[in-house]
Amino acid sequence: MSEASGPMTDVLTIGEAMASIRTHAPLRLGGAAHLSVAGSESNVAIGLARLGHRAAWGGVVGRDQPGELIRRTMSAEGVDTRFIRSTAESFTGFIAFDRPAHDITQVSYHRAGSAGSTLTAAECVAAVAGTSPRLLHLTGITPALSVSAREATLAAARAAHAAGVQVTLDVNHRARLWSRADAAAALRELLPLVHTVFASEDELDLLTPAKDAPAELLAGGVAEVVVTAGAAGAHCHTPEASLFQPALPVTAVDSIGAGDAFVSGYLSAVLDALPPESRLHRAATVGAFCVGTHGDWEGLPRRNDLLLLSGEGGLALR
Repeated sequence: MSEASGPMTDVLTIGEAMASIRTHAPLRLGGAAHLSVAGSESNVAIGLARLGHRAAWGGVVGRDQPGELIRRTMSAEGVDTRFIRSTAESFTGFIAFDRPAHDITQVSYHRAGSAGSTLTAAECVAAVAGTSPRLLHLTGITPALSVSAREATLAAARAAHAAGVQVTLDVNHRARLWSRADAAAALRELLPLVHTVFASEDELDLLTPAKDAPAELLAGGVAEVVVTAGAAGAHCHTPEASLFQPALPVTAVDSIGAGDAFVSGYLSAVLDALPPESRLHRAATVGAFCVGTHGDWEGLPRRNDLLLLSGEGGLALR
């Protein structure tokens, strides 16, 4: 990662991006496939850039063609790529999505030992210093990749917190990467540095064993706890109030990436200094755009698209 400094960034995200392969039939049968890019943190960075914010993504890719695809895609989407490191020692990971049944997406990862898992604390601290972000967004995926990636995530959070940067954390538990016990230990170590937490209902116990997890997290110093439930909507808990936002009524064709879309919409509204109810609404709107198309990030809206879902469905804009 470069140590050059530049203009202030709105949001820095750090994690692993992978090449993605999608088929519309069972992968085992072969046939046509679509090649793209996927990764929770990179999805969020793209979502924020499309909404007009200055977003940077830091991570490690292989010195290979999938790595170049990631660089090119992020750059084309307006994301700051100064803090991407390329290495010839490891490969760029990839993820495959296929449809074994008409409404089921099956995911397989090929990332063990990937370039993304070689992330170091030093380069993450340099990225925080070099971008001077208003927000640092992390997920529970990165610390699960390797010991060095766990150390890097914690170092980034500590550097941001010390610099007065708000740290946001999406739990995003991946059972294939680590156990719930290991995840809980790592995430709870991060919590004292975190301003806003995003978690699904079944992930809250990774953060605290308390029965009323949001209240316990708020009492422990977290400023906002956002609990997502997919099509059932989302709650935002702050010391002042608890709010609910239903999901927008849209036809969903692909739920992959919806959580990242939700987060990008929420963080966009935070950057715009909107109140919690408006943050939830923008988050739900961006999530609705995402589930309406195939792909992790391809359907994410630009700022002038946000009002399109306020009208009736089935409209033809002429």
